[in-house]
Amino acid sequence: MSSSVPSVGITVNSPGQMLELGRRLARLLRAGDLVMLNGELGAGKTTLTRGLGEGLGVRGAVTSPTFVIARVHPSLVAGPPLVHVDAYRLGGGLDEMEDLDLDVSLPESVIVVEWGEGKVEELTDDRLNVVIHRAVGDTTDEVRQVTVTGLGARWAAVDLGVLSA
Repeated sequence: MSSSVPSVGITVNSPGQMLELGRRLARLLRAGDLVMLNGELGAGKTTLTRGLGEGLGVRGAVTSPTFVIARVHPSLVAGPPLVHVDAYRLGGGLDEMEDLDLDVSLPESVIVVEWGEGKVEELTDDRLNVVIHRAVGDTTDEVRQVTVTGLGARWAAVDLGVLSA
């Protein structure tokens, strides 16, 4: 097994580019994939997920599930459903997450978890970690630095460089 961890850094200059990054990322995803999104409030996690939903061809508007915790978007194109989770209000790690039955959904779904760090890693060794940071010194408040890192055997041979195309 290779010890190198695939990772790519991408500069995103607008919400439109964040949507497009989500669409490109969707092309790499398949059923069973877990995507963890981390970044401060307003960083663009939901915008990225909206692009993922468009790229996966799922039904329903992808909006922040902050108050419902999790929302399932069935596929309109015979692909995997998108399960969009906002773990911001969940304090208690995987125990609290177990009520959502993510382990049951994971094999046939793409699961995206906002604020999942320290809460959902136990679901699978294979995951995509996406960290979004506001660019330092950005006066427009739109520029973001996005780092996408693949963890586990699933991502070892995936070329994440296609995301920065």
